[in-house]
Amino acid sequence: MLFKNKVVMVTGGAAGIGRATATGFVKEGAKVAICDVNPEAGKTTAESLGPEATFQQVDVSDNKSVNDWVESVVNQYGQIDVLVNNAGITRDGLIMRMKEADWDAVLNVNLKSAFNCIKAVSKTMVKQRSGRIINLASVVGVIGNPGQANYVASKAGIIGLTKAVAKELASRAITVNAVAPGFIETDMTASLPDKAREAMVTQIPLGRAGTAQDIAAAVVFLASDQAAYITGQVIHVSGGMYM
Repeated sequence: MLFKNKVVMVTGGAAGIGRATATGFVKEGAKVAICDVNPEAGKTTAESLGPEATFQQVDVSDNKSVNDWVESVVNQYGQIDVLVNNAGITRDGLIMRMKEADWDAVLNVNLKSAFNCIKAVSKTMVKQRSGRIINLASVVGVIGNPGQANYVASKAGIIGLTKAVAKELASRAITVNAVAPGFIETDMTASLPDKAREAMVTQIPLGRAGTAQDIAAAVVFLASDQAAYITGQVIHVSGGMYM
């Protein structure tokens, strides 16, 4: 029980990587507060995880919504030990045709949300002089990908944010790291055409798509005491897509 008496917050926790991550922490004894914009899926996930999990509908791109959520968690548990910034969306399209609204939506949900959440929890973590922050980046934030300029920019921004905040908070024993998934089997990737999926898998040296559990395992490790001397790093969980 690596996280007994620990409090973990997971954004976008209703499905996919977020749900797998929340499940991983609950199995290790944590109290887990998840948020999502989808109330039905969020409530279902929290109920499936048992009494140690709570759910709140939150628009993570909205600063007030995030602050209200963090305040409610602190009021309930008195502490925040781990923050996992997982919430993310895609609005793919070639740059010459990309709508400004699609650019703004992806940057707000994928990048601004991490800023909102980190800022909100850092006050509590600094007082505690302890904490773990794990941000979900992506392999494409490092190598790029055509048709995803907004998504790539948001994930590259996550990597830069991770490194900057890691340096800011290190003196308070707070570590900040990123996990960069490769091609992962989630609802987000399930909508891709078969040919596109096959083309992606051919780029993976291990010869298969990853699972949400593969990513969750890396997140749980980075949040654990075993990773206390790791900060400002990007851990690629991509089957070798990036080396």
